[in-house]
Amino acid sequence: MPKIKSHKGTQKRIGVSGGGKAIRVKSWRGHHLELKSSRRTRRYAGKAILTGASLDQVRRLLPYLGV
Repeated sequence: MPKIKSHKGTQKRIGVSGGGKAIRVKSWRGHHLELKSSRRTRRYAGKAILTGASLDQVRRLLPYLGV
């Protein structure tokens, strides 16, 4: 049985927390931060945990992630 290839674009964006949950960086935090309000940029700060249908999709794209 051949090995399954991981989706490289997803592999660069999704990680695993210490507790084994899939995490991602929130969007809209890339650039032009000076024109966004501080309330808005605080909302984009930090990481987000993947749940539900998106987690099922990540499991299919990254079979060796261990989530």
